[in-house]
Amino acid sequence: MFEKFAQSAREAVVQAQQAARATGARRLGTEHLLLALADGDSEAAEALRAAGATPIRLRDAVQREDDVLDAEALRSIGVDLAAVREAAEAAFGPGALDAPASRPRRSGKHVSLTHEAKKSIENALRLCLRTGGRRIEAEHLLLAVLMDGRYASVLLLIDEGVDVPVLAADVTRRLEARAA
Repeated sequence: MFEKFAQSAREAVVQAQQAARATGARRLGTEHLLLALADGDSEAAEALRAAGATPIRLRDAVQREDDVLDAEALRSIGVDLAAVREAAEAAFGPGALDAPASRPRRSGKHVSLTHEAKKSIENALRLCLRTGGRRIEAEHLLLAVLMDGRYASVLLLIDEGVDVPVLAADVTRRLEARAA
């Protein structure tokens, strides 16, 4: 199916792999696709920026979510991360447990996709065919990661104050204008 991807969509998938690796994710999720789309040079990226979803804000939000999940995992085994951080900073100074600027937790070339990310790629193809497109564009991929309110990408945008239906309508208008 990758042969049906326009350059902008191909680049987004490749950048999503890099984003997943950079955040130490075990799997590539819709949030990584969203990060890559926001960081691109496409109308999808323009629509995201117009909606207030900049690459920096989205990356920060993904990192905050990862930190919350890490703290919850530790709490589930009886470790209070806040107390550990407090003790470490008291002993070694402020920021003693801060991660280095880049902390990839896994190496390798390929990160497998979550079910939601796979479904988004399939839906991007369906959207492309439905709109008469010949290639899956970044905009099709963006619409696909916005399709389900339970996707991490949608929850992330909502947390960042983005009106997802308005964003989807903007992306649809951009696709329709290109097709005309």
